[in-house]
Order: sequence, then structure tokens, then C-alpha cells
Amino acid sequence: MPDPRHVAVIMDGNGRWAKARGLPRGAGHAAGREAIRRTVRAAIQEGVPWLSLFAFSTENWRRPEDEVRLLFRLFEEVLWEETPELVAEGVRIHVIGERSGLPQGLLAAIDYAETASASGDRLHLVAALNYGGRREILRAVERLVAAGLAPSEENLRKGFYLPEMPDPDLIIRTSGELRVSNFLIWQAAYAELWVTDKYWPDFNEEDFATAIRAYKHRERRFGGIPQR
Repeated sequence: MPDPRHVAVIMDGNGRWAKARGLPRGAGHAAGREAIRRTVRAAIQEGVPWLSLFAFSTENWRRPEDEVRLLFRLFEEVLWEETPELVAEGVRIHVIGERSGLPQGLLAAIDYAETASASGDRLHLVAALNYGGRREILRAVERLVAAGLAPSEENLRKGFYLPEMPDPDLIIRTSGELRVSNFLIWQAAYAELWVTDKYWPDFNEEDFATAIRAYKHRERRFGGIPQR
């Protein structure tokens, strides 16, 4: 099978990683930052053109308020501090999801990261922040109706957060959970799934390479029959 064009990752297990070590949940989120660095490096090494990371879902607002604030501060720090190096590596940053309700400091960091990296063409790095797959579809339908467009997959896609983003070929999930959690649910209709029991802070370059190798040994039939 050809190399995947788009790999999407559901980063799960920060809290459980911290709990297993007797640490506060915030320590797990901070450790997850290193896993993001490793995964971006791995995607570049593997020649993957698109990498999406599920950072914060529309359902994550149900978490304790102090944890949500901590996450937003961490996202803001990551964008300000990591963007220069990502730009140097030829990475273009995209942030998808609803921006209403996000702190002004985080919105400024998003604008900075997307603007500074706009010329990157080595890797498209997509951060799904305040993102929900159902919300994205509903938003697209609302835009389709408002524009008076005929219902079609092509017209619906025009209303997605990032219409030019290819559908994910491979979805990686950490922490052993076997669900997609409202992530790219339209785009992931035929994505291959690869799950590891590792918590996200322990995910590394070899894990990413293992997922790619597993993907390349599969056969995608898209509803058809085997070719051999």
C-alpha cells in the first residue's frame, strides 16, 4: 500500500499517565508536549505531508475549570514557543475548530502561528482545538443552506474548517481506547485505525513508524473486493 498522505492522532492518556506516577493531571499534559515534538519529527522523517492532532474537543469543556484553563495556557505557550522551530523545518500550522469562547491570548497565538508558518510546504500540521466532528458537519450544512447550494459531498466539504485537507488515511489512538471520539467523523469514513496501549506522553518515533508499517501492510478496499 502507498504511504499515507494524512495521519491523524487522538492523543489520549495524559491524565492516566500522571495518575500512575502519583502526579497531578497537569504534569501529564506537560509531558504530552514532548510527545507532540517527537510525533512531528517522526512525521517529517516518514515523509507524511499531513499530520492532525486532536488537542481539545468540544466535549472537553466538561472537565474541571482549572484543568481547562491549564490546557489553554499550555496550548498558548506551545504555539508561541514552538512555531519558530516549526517554521524553520518547513511546517505549516493550521488550527481547526470553533474559536468562539477561546481566550484572547490563545487566539493571538493561533493567529501568530498560522501567519508565521503560511509558507511551509514540508508538513501541514493541523491542531484540532475546540473541535467536534458533529459540530463541523452541522456548521457545513448551515453554510450550504445559507449559500443556497445544492446538497452534495463537494458542496458540504466547502463548509469544513479546512476544505483542502485530505481525508485521513490512518488514525492513531493512544491509551488503548477503541473509539474515534467525534474526531473527523466525516473525513475518517474509510480511515485505517491503529491503537496502542501506551499513554500519549510515552508515544515516540518508533511507535509512529510501527503504525506506518502496519498501515502499509493493509489493503484498503473502500467497499470493493480484494485485488489479490
